Amino acid sequence: MFHNWKIPLFRIYWDEDDIQAVNGVIRRGMYWAAGPEIKNFENEISKYIGARYCVTFNSGTSALHAALLAHGVGKGDEVIVPSFTFIATANAPLFVGAKPVFADIDEKTLGLDPADVERRITRKTRAIIPIHYGGCPCRIKELREIADDHDLILIEDAAEAFGARVNKQKVGTFGDSAIFSFCQNKVISTGEGGAVVTDSKKVYERLKLVRSHGRLEREDYFSTPESPEYVNLGYNFRMSSITAALGISQLRKVERLIDMRRRAASAYDRHLSRIKEVILPIPPSGFYHVYQLYTIRVRGGRNFRDGLIEHLSRKGIMSKVFFYPVHLTKFYRQKFTVRLPVTESVSKEVLSLPMYPGLTDKEISYIAGECQAFFEEST
Repeated sequence: MFHNWKIPLFRIYWDEDDIQAVNGVIRRGMYWAAGPEIKNFENEISKYIGARYCVTFNSGTSALHAALLAHGVGKGDEVIVPSFTFIATANAPLFVGAKPVFADIDEKTLGLDPADVERRITRKTRAIIPIHYGGCPCRIKELREIADDHDLILIEDAAEAFGARVNKQKVGTFGDSAIFSFCQNKVISTGEGGAVVTDSKKVYERLKLVRSHGRLEREDYFSTPESPEYVNLGYNFRMSSITAALGISQLRKVERLIDMRRRAASAYDRHLSRIKEVILPIPPSGFYHVYQLYTIRVRGGRNFRDGLIEHLSRKGIMSKVFFYPVHLTKFYRQKFTVRLPVTESVSKEVLSLPMYPGLTDKEISYIAGECQAFFEEST
């Protein structure tokens, strides 16, 4: 069911360059699946992020699955993850036979709390997967130190944070590997898609095997009569040439898209700062937020927050809760029992308001005005 929102949660930013990029691949009539755009997109991502290698995938979830396989995480291993995340972060360890271990978050970044992560490390712990929530870097430097101290793998789930950084260092370069998502609501989008970046040649070579059936890529499968060699179990996690062409075009304007998001966030901050019931998403000093989400917190908890959702919906404004805790979903309640007081408290307060590059000051003023009207009526 598609709603005709006056102001949707997001709109995809596109231009004629995107259309021409896709049309060029289609009109070529060849190599829609494995054309040169794949490697070109990977090279451009590597250059932008500052990582040595990049492998693209058909989704961020596939990328995370592949990253764990490439690092050798498997049966008997524990992987520390947040519960305040999209469910794929927690599912990925289960994909490879490992056990997700939930840790709590800190209230400033809404990312993993390093102190709680350290408390949950056991002799079975193999990896940590922090997320950078909504485009705000987590306390990744502290998590890097913990991983080093305990000889653990650190895989950044940067699905929501393409272009974010801590001081001058880009998110995606702190971990042993990092994943990005290019789903439709992300900073740059290819509809669906993902990537892994790493500085490890060994991990890079394994990622390529996982992505395409465990097949050695000496030559393009579709361009040679030779029989290929299969050396591993692998999957069909490939990104298409059409998707990669769109990704290249989107990446060329990423700084402009981020700047537009940050300007919209500043406008929200100005308007909403007058409302005492609202906590703004202000990042720590030196943390460069790209605002894939603009997530406020509503003082007073779930009833107040849910009332605001209903009020905004009546006014044609979509809003959404990112995220309900993964450990409280039906599937995970049946498998694990864990208490995460900060996650559980914060998840009752968070609300993501519309955020996209083309969001206008007039729309932001309307949204903020309706937020204010709700609180005036409710108190």
